Amino acid sequence: DRELMLELARLRGGALQLAAEGLRADRDFMLAAVRQHGGALQFAAEGLRADRELVLEATRQHAGALKFAAEGLRADRDLVLGVVRQGGGALQFAAEGLRADRALAFEAVRQHW
Repeated sequence: DRELMLELARLRGGALQLAAEGLRADRDFMLAAVRQHGGALQFAAEGLRADRELVLEATRQHAGALKFAAEGLRADRDLVLGVVRQGGGALQFAAEGLRADRALAFEAVRQHW
């Protein structure tokens, strides 16, 4: 049941691992889920983890949700910069090449001051 799973996601994002595959591949369902709990992104179907809007919503809730985004988005400097501005620790989940970016590293450190 869609509504029940959304309520469970609100209470505990990990509950989505029990959701049917079809729900985890449903963009509207997953968008609603990540708005409630950013970490729910980890249970989204692989293709949805490459959905920029979905990843941005998830990272607005929890910057660490970047960890579950598709590699292409974790390599997107503009997206990563926006996420790092919300939570500097998210830089650790950026693609390898971006983790060495001095400006991003500076921004991440700035978030902790």
